[in-house]
Amino acid sequence: MPDEVTTTLGRVAAGLPGGGESRPGQVEMAVAVATAMAGGRNLVVQAGTGTGKSLAYLVPAALSGEKIVVATATKALQDQLADKDLPLVAAATDNGLTFAVLKGRSNYVCRQRVSEIGGRGSQLTLAPGSADPPDADDTLTAGSEADTTDPSTIAEQVRSLVRWAEDTTVGDRAELSFEPHFRAWAMVSTTARECPGAFRCPSGRDCFAEHARARAAEADVIVVNTHLYGAHLASGGAVLPEHQIVVFDEAHEVEDVMTDSLGLEVGPGRFRALAIAARPVVDSDDEGAGKAIEAVADLADVFHRVLRPWSGRRIPQRDLMDGVDPGVPDAAAARASVTDADQDAEQDADEPQGLDLGLAPLPKSMKRTVAAPASTAKATAVRATAVGSDPAIGTLLALATGRVGRLVDQLRRAERAAGESEPPTDRSRRDRVLLAAGHLAADLARLAMLGDEEVAWVEDGSRQPSLRVSPIDVGPLLAEQLWRSVTGVLTSATVPIGLAERLGMPLAATDILDVGSPFDYRSNALLYVARSLPDRRKPEAEPAMHDELEVLINAAGGRTLALFTSWRAMRAAAEVLGERLDVPILSQSDLPKPALVEAFRADETACLFATLGFWQGVDVPGRTLSLVTIDRIPFPRPDDPVLEARRELAGPGAFGTVDLPRAGTLLAQGAGRLIRTGSDRGVVAVLDSRLAKASYRSALLARVPPMKRTLDRDEVVAFLADIAATADAGA
Repeated sequence: MPDEVTTTLGRVAAGLPGGGESRPGQVEMAVAVATAMAGGRNLVVQAGTGTGKSLAYLVPAALSGEKIVVATATKALQDQLADKDLPLVAAATDNGLTFAVLKGRSNYVCRQRVSEIGGRGSQLTLAPGSADPPDADDTLTAGSEADTTDPSTIAEQVRSLVRWAEDTTVGDRAELSFEPHFRAWAMVSTTARECPGAFRCPSGRDCFAEHARARAAEADVIVVNTHLYGAHLASGGAVLPEHQIVVFDEAHEVEDVMTDSLGLEVGPGRFRALAIAARPVVDSDDEGAGKAIEAVADLADVFHRVLRPWSGRRIPQRDLMDGVDPGVPDAAAARASVTDADQDAEQDADEPQGLDLGLAPLPKSMKRTVAAPASTAKATAVRATAVGSDPAIGTLLALATGRVGRLVDQLRRAERAAGESEPPTDRSRRDRVLLAAGHLAADLARLAMLGDEEVAWVEDGSRQPSLRVSPIDVGPLLAEQLWRSVTGVLTSATVPIGLAERLGMPLAATDILDVGSPFDYRSNALLYVARSLPDRRKPEAEPAMHDELEVLINAAGGRTLALFTSWRAMRAAAEVLGERLDVPILSQSDLPKPALVEAFRADETACLFATLGFWQGVDVPGRTLSLVTIDRIPFPRPDDPVLEARRELAGPGAFGTVDLPRAGTLLAQGAGRLIRTGSDRGVVAVLDSRLAKASYRSALLARVPPMKRTLDRDEVVAFLADIAATADAGA
């Protein structure tokens, strides 16, 4: 097998532009991957920039004869694998290798939703608020809480999407020539939480998402987003075809992605969207159904008000549990104990004061006992439901559970009333609403039963706050749900220390490898630490940092990527240096990321000032970039709710096991923006004196590429001046 791998890898390299080049690290990695795949052992590989790691795992994958999923963290790498690397490997192996790209369901246009718009296309109108911004985990389009887009513009986009849906053969949103507004796309797509499946959908036979899944089921290699793989695990293995091996590229992202994917999120938008979706599927003359829908819609505003004061804060378990009867295991059980007659008999009862909409109350088994509270905590919770105020979070969850359950009951009533003669399209619409309601009810029940191994907090998103739950430690979950049945290959240019342990990989069956990088960092790059600067935590540090930046940027003749750990620091530096420097300064506030990087690449004298989103995934080779500056060691926020819980779990050693590995990985990612080809030269300047003085500096420096190190600014200025002179001479 090793000989076959190296021979095939040579053929693939020969097909690269320029005939490729010998990369010993790539060969070493490819042989190790092949051995791991054949032996069923897990492998974690650190492969520095320039190794060519994608081919080092794709060639063994193609020769393995196994079903393999490759999960990546960025769309750029997905496109590279599908459009460039996999076709090269397929041509070189000549064994009929097949591959497919699979995305989440919401990435594909839904034929059923399009057919429901149908002939309304030319008269379509969209009132403001007739669709809700995407949830915080929807990475397709960022919405705005105060969206002011003209409804006629959105309606025109919907008409364009309907026309496109008639011609497309794949239905992938990425095919579009424009970026649709999230409201427009929501009208022609569906999510996994709503889709009833091909067998219950009138358009199931023609479903683009199902066709994509079918292609994936037949392929030897499936390329997915790491978030989709997390959704696969969260669903119990229902998203992806059965496979024997998974490759996680950009493995430094896996822990965070799994933390998100194996948790849940409930925000105001889910209630609003459910109410909007429910209105067309019930009888408009049914007063009970109308009240149930309005009750759910009202929860959106109440959730927003209740969650806002908690933004960025953890929620104690007792606050989530307060208001839930521990004798009732979940919302479904509570609803099952309440008949239609019970509901009708309770129409005049009251909900918690201040939220009375004239609706039927929560089922008796879900109500809080408000008389004679036995504790101060309970008394506080009761007072929170007084007239004119909002309920406590636990009471709100109980209220929401009852209202969502009431809506489900009304939808079931409408379903029974429609009978077997109901048109398939109407049934499909109701199925989607019932599924969305069911998922929401299940999430509410889980929130109310938070375990000790989970952390709950309120995330203050760009649109609205949302209540989130994540596992504190994903290792045990992955050990049980993933590594028992699937062999893993994890690779990145910067593998965090202890990653295998934190991901629950069985250490006895896991190998760790570092194949280095083919680049000559010691000759071509300097790592400069500004030791003389004041401590970055002191007020005088920022003006001194601006002075240091000015000297370095002038020496480089522009050509600088300045990375900051906060938007505030970035904006302050851009404002100050914009007045001092004669070179253009591009700020992350100016343009979307792709356009900003392209503008930076096009002007050799330009500087790009950016925050954490640019510390990785930015590839600007050549003389356009000769200086990368980092304003401070990128330690994680001390008040991050998940990390705070992990620190508590880790105890006295938390700094070394939680904070230091994350800072080291991000520092290495930022430094890795500099040398992208064998001929690149430049300086990484860390403007935080702690990297030269603190006791933990060695642990951080060990994560940075092996550049020559210096504390001498004059040496740095001379080195940059030489690079600038060479670049100017070659212009």
